[in-house]
Amino acid sequence: MKRVIVGLSGGVDSSVAAYLLKEQGYEVIGLFMKNWHDDSVTISNECPWLEDSNDAMIVADKLGIPFQVVDLSEQYKERIVDYMFNEYEKGRTPNPDVLCNREIKFDVFLKIAEELGADYVATGHYCKKGVEEIEGETVYKLLAGEDNNKDQSYFLCQLSQEQLSKALFPIGELTKPEVRKIAADQDLITAEKKDSQGLCFIGKVRLPEFLQQKLQPKEGVIVKIPKNSELFNRTIPKFEDKEAELEFFATKYKYTIKDGKIVGKHQGAHYFTKGQRKGLAVGGMKEPLYVIETDVIENVIYAGEGKEHSGLYRNVLFVTNEELHWIRKDLALKNGETMEVKSRIRYRQKLEKAILYKVEKGLYVQFKNPQSAITEGQFVAWYINNELLGSGVIS
Repeated sequence: MKRVIVGLSGGVDSSVAAYLLKEQGYEVIGLFMKNWHDDSVTISNECPWLEDSNDAMIVADKLGIPFQVVDLSEQYKERIVDYMFNEYEKGRTPNPDVLCNREIKFDVFLKIAEELGADYVATGHYCKKGVEEIEGETVYKLLAGEDNNKDQSYFLCQLSQEQLSKALFPIGELTKPEVRKIAADQDLITAEKKDSQGLCFIGKVRLPEFLQQKLQPKEGVIVKIPKNSELFNRTIPKFEDKEAELEFFATKYKYTIKDGKIVGKHQGAHYFTKGQRKGLAVGGMKEPLYVIETDVIENVIYAGEGKEHSGLYRNVLFVTNEELHWIRKDLALKNGETMEVKSRIRYRQKLEKAILYKVEKGLYVQFKNPQSAITEGQFVAWYINNELLGSGVIS
């Protein structure tokens, strides 16, 4: 009998994952990961991890499976929280959820599971796993979940073959309503529980407040760049080759305070991210203001009116070799090769047509249509059909 450790988070998805595995004849053990214990930054008095671990325990009890809490807060702080501060200080926008899967659930947690003699770890992600023999090698595939609204393959875009070989995704074939129905039929306490928001396992944390502990507020100006700024009417040079063209279009606009007018103040450019609309607190505009660029060195936020503003759109992005990752190593591009794919630059964005170009110094992703708010530090992931082949950090 194969042994599976399920990461029980106290939510409905992982509860049903545990139930299904048990039905399939696995020996199931539930583990709750405690990744955070600094209650000074949670929003409300409720202590979410306590409530969640309690729900997880009740579910395990109902299913008749062993349960324990593991404290991973040390590793979480080292690998996720410090990474976030680092990225924000560089003026990039991190994605803790993607990192949490690569570094915590399918690394630290996986090692604990293996010490407990487990053959697999399972999570409540809406995605699927495929296996194929290719030229005598076993190749694992990460496939999109059945439920288009909930497909979470993007969050797992940094997993390796080794990690995938040990992973199970029991609810990947189901839609959210089906998962809730199973939970209700089995009388699981989490059946009606709302989906958790907030950082992977930190609970209800306000991001700016969380960051402010480390990143000191410092007042700066908000500069509004007009829609018809000269910057956007740049002349397109003649390119000697495709790479020069890609590099030109992947380069973002450079603004200075002289390019616009000061319309307000902010408490720190590192608290803001491209495409953000909330929190600018500048009134008197015909259309809402969006952040089009943050300059953490000069501490300036550049904003534009309306979500069609040219400053928000680009159609080429770049990933350095160090931050390039192929789940399907057998399909990795060599220098000079290209691949037609569908790609997304954020969770729940619909897949967009794109072409990958591998060059000496990294990989360009050229989208057929311009993309709004391409944000450094976020992950771009690419697919063929419903399989996620690889990903990288937008540089």
